[in-house]
Amino acid sequence: MSDNAPSTAEDDKSAEQPPRPDRRRFLASMLALPFASRSLLFGATARRAHWTRDHVVVVGAGAFGGWTALALLREGARVTLLDAWGAGNSRSSSGGETRLIRAVYNGEPVYTRMAARALELWRDAEHRWGRAVFVPTGALWMCAGDDSYVRRSMPHLRDAGLRIEELSPADAQRRYPQMGFAGVRSVFFEPGAGYLLARESCELVRETFVREGGEYKVAVARPVASSSARLTNAVLSDGSTIAADKFVFACGPWMPQLFPDVIGRRIVATRQEVFFFGVPAGSTQYDVGTLPAWVHISDHIVYGMPGNERRGLKVADDSAGPEVDPTTMDRAPSAAGLASARVILRERFPGLANAPLVEARVCQYEASTDGHFLVDRHPRLENVWLVGGGSGHGFKMGPAMGEHVAALVQGNTKPIPLFEYQRLQPRPRQ
Repeated sequence: MSDNAPSTAEDDKSAEQPPRPDRRRFLASMLALPFASRSLLFGATARRAHWTRDHVVVVGAGAFGGWTALALLREGARVTLLDAWGAGNSRSSSGGETRLIRAVYNGEPVYTRMAARALELWRDAEHRWGRAVFVPTGALWMCAGDDSYVRRSMPHLRDAGLRIEELSPADAQRRYPQMGFAGVRSVFFEPGAGYLLARESCELVRETFVREGGEYKVAVARPVASSSARLTNAVLSDGSTIAADKFVFACGPWMPQLFPDVIGRRIVATRQEVFFFGVPAGSTQYDVGTLPAWVHISDHIVYGMPGNERRGLKVADDSAGPEVDPTTMDRAPSAAGLASARVILRERFPGLANAPLVEARVCQYEASTDGHFLVDRHPRLENVWLVGGGSGHGFKMGPAMGEHVAALVQGNTKPIPLFEYQRLQPRPRQ
């Protein structure tokens, strides 16, 4: 999937341009963290004196791998970035058009702080690129019953300098008359949220990496078996090998195939369907600036957002779908998936109950056993780091993740306990 909503046209301007996190409060919140997390913010300057010009190979040019390669390059490493089909390709977990960015995270402060830092870095990247890839919409959180997922997050958002507002369902209905709130017991608005242009961002990171001196190649890379505690080579799809001092594998749903013994069923690829519905001709009710991104929490989570580039209204179910092979999966949308999306559409947008389907996408999550990231050293290879388990919510964290992984590779921080390898257990077979 992802702090005061506007009630007048004038107020809408604040939703379109959410305030940057208050820097003093953000710094204070980061100082309260253990060093592993503080390195997300403070590592870059302090680490340069300790860096040697190692050659680092990063496998995977998605959100985690691309930003990691760029962060390592900017720290002075010689970096080669590899991807089987190219940055932001349609098979990848970072492909497609949009990803929600939000800081509400079930009361888990590590994610909220990482999202706040990532948002700051996305804005910095936009300034460097001269391109807008973050679309501020705000996020409306609707809870049918238990609202602890949001409520537990509220103090952590405020500690990070981000805003969130609680609304009554009646107030939300007046504010967003195009939406339906039947069965909704509590509502919250997170104005700093929005969506990111996924495929475009991956390509911009790749272009920046190459422009700043990194080496990029489209190739499959597989680790060469080693009897020692170090990996020395990876074999590429053209039959050549590449040697490096250190390796980062950020290869998304292909991680289990490259490391069947170590990853196995700790990360699996699941099929996910996304649908875009056409809005009435001449209507602006479902556009950015009028409609926020939204998340509905009941026995499962569904979400959507205004469609970018006139794609229509995006609707998706966040529940993990059936397991698939990300290479060979049939990416045609299913009739059952469309029927389920129409149920969501009727409930949340009654005026679009009979809206035509204008686009559909089939992608995948790289789902870890517990839904948390994997960011840790390989349990047997001291110079290999495994970065994955995005589980449908990792894309937004890319630039902050790059900072953190660069610190890990340099040996200047320790893994965040929530992301350690040892906590992951294989998923039982279905």
